[in-house]
Amino acid sequence: MPFSEAVQVGQTLYLSGQLGLDAQGQLVPGGVRAETLQALSNIEATLTRQGYRREHLVKCMVMLRDMKDFAAMNEVYGSWMRRPYPVRSTFGGADLALNANVEIECVAAR
Repeated sequence: MPFSEAVQVGQTLYLSGQLGLDAQGQLVPGGVRAETLQALSNIEATLTRQGYRREHLVKCMVMLRDMKDFAAMNEVYGSWMRRPYPVRSTFGGADLALNANVEIECVAAR
């Protein structure tokens, strides 16, 4: 793909959006809940590779294919995140890459 997994500028790390893709690059089965958990796991893996932790997240943007999935996504997201929670925006779109239900993009800072 023609983009970076993450780019560090100073102490700020900008992460590309993550889908709920498994190690083989396939969407995990189970719908928005499973995809949200996998996307967050992918974000944590990226953070770790870059020397950051979950606690460094300061902003996330969640894109949903269907806003009717907001409550399900939010439940998984809320149980995964730690206080103090990063700021967040959530919006719906007509389609996401690979027919995903959710994509999550974050920024981390130290």
